[in-house]
Amino acid sequence: MKSVIVLVIGIISINLSAQNKELISAFSQSYDYEAIQKYDAAITSFNTVYTEGSYEMNLRLGWLYYMVGKNKESLSYYQKAAALMPAATEPKWAIIYPLTKMENWTEIEKTYFAILKLDPKNSTANYNLGMIYYYRKDYFSAKKHFDVSLNLAPFNYNSLLMSAWTNYFLGNKNEASILFNKTLLYSPNDKSALEGLSMIK
Repeated sequence: MKSVIVLVIGIISINLSAQNKELISAFSQSYDYEAIQKYDAAITSFNTVYTEGSYEMNLRLGWLYYMVGKNKESLSYYQKAAALMPAATEPKWAIIYPLTKMENWTEIEKTYFAILKLDPKNSTANYNLGMIYYYRKDYFSAKKHFDVSLNLAPFNYNSLLMSAWTNYFLGNKNEASILFNKTLLYSPNDKSALEGLSMIK
């Protein structure tokens, strides 16, 4: 009986080893083709090994389809990866690439909130959401997210400047002035910060 079990385990190990070699080969080929910008060939590398339940393959194919300009296909693969690893922010960040090309700002906003649900203090997600609301002239919502970003990186140029302008449009002139001046510590001749200060005076 033991010899039968050992034989079965040995066969399974051989099969898994062969499959693993095929996967590694497919990924390796895809990297080689990507390096010379042959993205269609890189995608084709996965034709014989693709399985829908593979997080890694879906993530890789999402990137390759994005690089070839097929944004709907890219989004589909990234979404499959996200569904397979719901606790991961990696595929959610990736989803933003094709959505940006498609100019689907509503879905981008939802994706940033999905990231913040997993990582509430993420500086980049908060800053980018702040930018979305700023350009919608929803300065109250923009400030909420810029505040998080600024508290995490108090001497970050982008967070300082955008927080300054947001406070200016909210009528918080004193706060705006402080932030514009802090921006000038980072970038002494910054035109936007100087313009903001001139408007306050």
